[in-house]
Amino acid sequence: MASIRILVGSVFGGALLTARELKKTLEPEGHTVVVNEQPELTDITGNSDPVLICTSTTGQGEVPPNLLPFYLDLRETLPQQPGRPFGVIVLGDSSYGDTFCGAGDLLEEAFLETGAAKTGNTLKIDAMETTEPEQEALIWAREWLALL
Repeated sequence: MASIRILVGSVFGGALLTARELKKTLEPEGHTVVVNEQPELTDITGNSDPVLICTSTTGQGEVPPNLLPFYLDLRETLPQQPGRPFGVIVLGDSSYGDTFCGAGDLLEEAFLETGAAKTGNTLKIDAMETTEPEQEALIWAREWLALL
């Protein structure tokens, strides 16, 4: 079973609810899940756990305010994470066109620059198509965990 760290970026609570539901469901299945609602670099530099980014997208494809300091520190210091597995679940609204799920793209790029290894495809959840992102995320997370 895996020990994973979920880094959350949320404005109105959808991504946080999704992360909490993942924890609630995956822990009884034998996984250890840490949900970081105010992530800091020390959350990833003191361990080698796989990282799951669960974030919404704000404005024009931007990182939510609670995740922004982490993202900026990550981009500025680029702490090397060679081979560290990570995955991305991003919530967005396709009516925003080119910036749909942009926060996920930004975080993926930053993690790749640290040498981390993306595991599986990014899950992009469209608010125009689903009202229960946590259900889609759980199906995806189980597939992601199987790839670790």
